[in-house]
Parts: sequence; structure tokens; C-alpha cells
Amino acid sequence: MTARALVVLITPLLLVSGCAATIHGTVQLVDSRQQPVPNENPKGAVVNMINTTAAVDQASSSATVDEKGEFESPKGSIKPGIYKVEASRIGYETQTETVEIGSFFGKKVEFKLPKIQEAKRKSIKGSATDEDKIINPGEVNIQPPAM
Repeated sequence: MTARALVVLITPLLLVSGCAATIHGTVQLVDSRQQPVPNENPKGAVVNMINTTAAVDQASSSATVDEKGEFESPKGSIKPGIYKVEASRIGYETQTETVEIGSFFGKKVEFKLPKIQEAKRKSIKGSATDEDKIINPGEVNIQPPAM
């Protein structure tokens, strides 16, 4: 085998081995008609990536959405497995998608987070009960307890 043939065979392997899997994509804020919300920027929305097939100490990663609505998993944080990918932002419904990640390929995920209408938000008043412990943070109007 010539040196040239060896280079042709090895080069793709070197390129692939340098490419780590990622979860990346976009987050868009939309109204009830699935149209972009004017004057709202998705910057600061959080995307959590939970590997449901990994050990607990290696199972999660998160990314913050930039001003363009784009996100990417931190470098080297995504291992092969099945991921629950969840995008959330206060005032908007949380969206979740399940994706499978292989050794050398990633996945692009696109989220459209619908705005929660003010009338549909829950109000939490000071309470001695365990009522409404599990809620979407975007659905809450927090009010101080009555004295």
C-alpha cells in the first residue's frame, strides 16, 4: 500500500474522531397562532439535556440560548444515549423532545415555546399546604402571604 493510499484511508478517520456529538438547535418564542412574539428575545432561555441511559453523575448538561435563539451543548458533555431535551423560559410553556445521540453524530432540535396567557397563569399565595408544588415556573405569579 502506498503512502498516498494510506493518507486517503486515515484522513476521514481522523476527522471523524475529532468531531464530538452535540445537541444544538434553536428556540423561538411564539404566540397562540405560532407566530413570533414581537419585541421578545429568546436570550436567556435554558435548554436542559438529560441522558436517560447514563449514570446519574454523567446524565445532565445545560445550555443558555443566545440572542439569535441558538444553543449548543457544552463541548464534550454529550455522550451516546437517549436524551430528554427540555427548553424553558419564564412566561412560556416548557417544551420537551426525546432524541438519540450516537458516537459521532449530534442532533438539531428546534423548539417553539408558546407564550402563557396571563389569565392562565397560576397565583401562589402563602400557604401551609403542599398545594401546587410541581408547576412550570412560567405559569406562576408569586404573591406574598396575607398577614
